[in-house]
Amino acid sequence: MHIDLNSDLGESFGRWELGDDEALLSVVTSANVACGFHAGDPLVLRRVCEQAARRGVVIGAQVGYRDLVGFGRRFIEVSPDELVNDVIYQIGALDALARVAGERVRYVKPHGALYNAIVHHEDQARAVVEAVRLYDPDLAVLGLPGSLWLTLAEKAGLRVVREAFADRAYTPEGTLVPRRHPGAVLHSPEEIAERCLRIANGDPIPAIDGTPIRITADSLCVHGDTPDAVRVAEQVAQRLSNAGINLKAFAHHR
Repeated sequence: MHIDLNSDLGESFGRWELGDDEALLSVVTSANVACGFHAGDPLVLRRVCEQAARRGVVIGAQVGYRDLVGFGRRFIEVSPDELVNDVIYQIGALDALARVAGERVRYVKPHGALYNAIVHHEDQARAVVEAVRLYDPDLAVLGLPGSLWLTLAEKAGLRVVREAFADRAYTPEGTLVPRRHPGAVLHSPEEIAERCLRIANGDPIPAIDGTPIRITADSLCVHGDTPDAVRVAEQVAQRLSNAGINLKAFAHHR
């Protein structure tokens, strides 16, 4: 058995530092790299791409709303045409930095409020799908199982990859509990690692109200801005390895 382990990286900006990208790149198999709209600047993003390329970690574009102040976690009612162009712009910018590092963008994962919006928001989901299709239909797309985003992406002929969050609580419906709610973010590395093993094995996990739910996933995400993110990622990797589950990127270098 194998599963991918991804993390959100490149989210520092100027003198403001967030997360330990280099340490996480020694553990994860896929890097969701910010594209400058919700976080990241060219210096940070190029450095992360270079580090990922050296370590053989697959690079993905983490696209989001144009919202540096809100870290991309605020919903924006943007027109579909504008969103298509914003997403193309972000993929292209990161792809340029990845190519300079000797690699390229292999997949796309929406960030924050955009990720959550396109679970149900049809116009915006279609816009992100169209942007990926226009830029490169060979790119894989990463998202929440059962989301409209993945459904529309699959219909458009894109390769879809289902994702589960290691350090986030779920509703009984299988969506993420909003961060503003108590208990939305998990902090115990041991608890998170055990949940990840259950998800990888196809076993149920408790929703925030205790309801058992199954999350089908090809990739597990550890947020880079979570406290003790590196320790969490290491614990998850070790727990899976001890159970005979190998970490393997869902996208491959060509």
